[in-house]
Amino acid sequence: MSVKTMVKTTTPVKTTIIAQFQQVAREQDRMLAPLSDDLKLIQSGLDSLSFAIIVARLEDSLGVDPFNEAEAVEFPVTFGDFVRLYERFAK
Repeated sequence: MSVKTMVKTTTPVKTTIIAQFQQVAREQDRMLAPLSDDLKLIQSGLDSLSFAIIVARLEDSLGVDPFNEAEAVEFPVTFGDFVRLYERFAK
């Protein structure tokens, strides 16, 4: 098996989300936990204001706010759930 096949790829949506989590954590002077798909958002080190900022910025950069879609969605529990939600609605 080559090194290339062993490396997990990161989608452009996930890359954008990671960047926003990191930027907002810095701006809000928050200690961000290491981001992994199974990290519970409540344990990420971010608060509700941080998430509101992230959602607003992701709407600007990705052109979608899954929480305002006609289809009802529940707030994701883990970072992986959050990424998959955005991947589902991103164009």
